[in-house]
Amino acid sequence: MNKSKIEDRRPKSVYAKKSFGQNFLVDQNYISKIIAALNLQKGETIIEIGAGRGALTENLIEAGAEEVIAIELERRMISILRERFAGKENFKLVESDALLIDFNELLKTKDQRPKTKLVSNLPFNISTAILQKLIEQRNFFSEMILMFQREVVERISAKVGNSERGFLTVLTEAYLTAEKLFDVPPNAFLPAPKVWSAVVRLTPKIDIAIENEKLFRRIVSAGFRQKRKTITNNLKSEFENIEEVLAECAVDPQRRAETLTLEEWKCLAKCKADGDI
Repeated sequence: MNKSKIEDRRPKSVYAKKSFGQNFLVDQNYISKIIAALNLQKGETIIEIGAGRGALTENLIEAGAEEVIAIELERRMISILRERFAGKENFKLVESDALLIDFNELLKTKDQRPKTKLVSNLPFNISTAILQKLIEQRNFFSEMILMFQREVVERISAKVGNSERGFLTVLTEAYLTAEKLFDVPPNAFLPAPKVWSAVVRLTPKIDIAIENEKLFRRIVSAGFRQKRKTITNNLKSEFENIEEVLAECAVDPQRRAETLTLEEWKCLAKCKADGDI
C-alpha cells in the first residue's frame, strides 16, 4: 500500500479499544472519498459521530464546513481532539455518547437545520442502535454519510423477498432513501477488521405517509419476531382478527415477513391504528 495515503500523525501508542468497537480509518484515499460524497456547500454544519483521532475531522475542517461538531465518548480520543484542533474556530467538541445525544438540543441555535449533514465511521458494536436513533431524529439532517460493516449495508438495502430483509430494512426504507456509495477494505483501517465495510448515503424522505410511527415500528418488529414463522403467527398477538386484517391488506396468511412490501406494512399498521378493521 502507498504509505503516503495513510494518516499516521497520531502517536503510535494510541490504540483502538475493542470494547468501543474502534477501527480507525487511516487510508487518505477513502477519507477523501467520504469528503467528496458529502459535497460540502457554503454555510453547512457537519456533525461527526465518533471522531476518534480526528483523521476525518481534519479533512472536514479544511474542506470549509461552517462548523464541524465532533461527538466523542472516549477520554483518550477527547484529549487528542482537543489538542489537535485547538484554535480551530469552526470546530466544536461534544463529549457524549452518541446514543444519548438530543440533536434538537444540540442544534437549537441553528437557524437552518436542513443545512446540517451527518457523517460517521460507526463503531461496529453500536452501528444498528445508532442508525435507529438517527431514523428517529432524521429531520435534523439533509443527509447522512455513514460507514457500516458491509453486511449491515446489504441488510438495510435488501429487496423484498431477500432473506436478509428484516426490521431494520423496513425501518430504513420507510424513512430514508439509501444509496450505497462504495466498499472499504479492511486494510484501510487500524487495526484492520476481519470484514469489509461500506459507505452509504441516507437521505430523509419528505412524505412518509405513516400517521403513528411508534405503532408502525411495533407492528414491523412483531412481524419479524421469528423470521421462519408466517406473518399470521407473528402478528396474531397484535390483532384479534388477524385473518381479516391480512385480507384487507391483500397479504397471503402463509407469507413470511421478508416478502412484505413497505406499503403492505403501512396497511397493517393503519388497520391497527383504526382499531383493526
